Amino acid sequence: MTTLHLRVGFMPLVDCALVVLAKDEGFAEAEGLNLELVREVSWSNLRDKLNVRLFDAAHMLGPAAIAATLGVGGVKAPMAAPLALNLDGAAITLSLRRFEELARLAEGDMADTAVSARALAAMVARRKSAGLPPLTFAAVFGFSTHIYLLGEWLEKGGLKLGEDIRFEVVPPPQTVEALASGRIDGFCAGAPWNAAAVAAGVGAMVHASVDLRRDCHDKVLAWRADDVEKRPAAVAKLGSAILKASTWACRPENFSRMAYHLSAPDRLALPAGLIERILDGELIQGADRPTRKVERFIRFDREALRPNPDDADWVLAGMERAGQVAVIPQTREIARGVLLPAAFAGILATSQEQPTY
Repeated sequence: MTTLHLRVGFMPLVDCALVVLAKDEGFAEAEGLNLELVREVSWSNLRDKLNVRLFDAAHMLGPAAIAATLGVGGVKAPMAAPLALNLDGAAITLSLRRFEELARLAEGDMADTAVSARALAAMVARRKSAGLPPLTFAAVFGFSTHIYLLGEWLEKGGLKLGEDIRFEVVPPPQTVEALASGRIDGFCAGAPWNAAAVAAGVGAMVHASVDLRRDCHDKVLAWRADDVEKRPAAVAKLGSAILKASTWACRPENFSRMAYHLSAPDRLALPAGLIERILDGELIQGADRPTRKVERFIRFDREALRPNPDDADWVLAGMERAGQVAVIPQTREIARGVLLPAAFAGILATSQEQPTY
């Protein structure tokens, strides 16, 4: 069998798991692939290196792939996603000081996103009347699930990100330090960085992404759009390896080994125990609150991997709310075309891997 070398970029997040497992558990090798994984420091680096073919494929924010394809944000880089890599798995975390202030202002159960958002609005109003600077929240990229989830949460309190609350981009591995230093007051990011902030004693988790939106679009396996057409064998082989990784990852008896792979210095470089708790859906909340159990906090199952063009409509709604794009029919058609369920069906048809039930 001829071995095909593929260079795949990723960011250090739990949702890069299927790419890591494809390499570390030998699923890629079984497909005739020599998979080289490259850890990146920012989503913009990942996007740009994919665009100039320093990467063959990439673990990518779905909204970033859509924005690049639309040419929004100064970069025009048409991308396509024959597979998603997960659904859900993000959370919103505040510094301990801000969380305690939020809890004091809350009128009702803080687990209710509307209650917490109204408390945040009260905090914003108090700071404004006292002449204090606005709060600063961060997300991991300007075009990400996380900024749009933040927008949905703030809207429940009549607030707007970028106006009532200052917005900053902070790459995932830098969120804990940014919170600890006081540079930001809160952030929305994927696992494990919310749990890492809690474990470091600098943050408290306010909401999991599933509190705002269940089965939320997140990461995809992105290729250059022209490569999906020109390199069908490579797309199919990597896709099949990802499907096999998905089946393996959905078995609880594999969570410990999965966490071990992800904890490696060239992967997430965090304790395996912290990662395993996330895989089990055990969320450490901070601020002296008990661990929270969330079923299917992050999804790696077969249906989570099926690209859904309807998700592009949600992304565009978030972009429009953030003032990033004016949606017209042509924009919608292009955005929906990034997510390729037909390509996924083709990979599924050629793969011998059985689905997870």
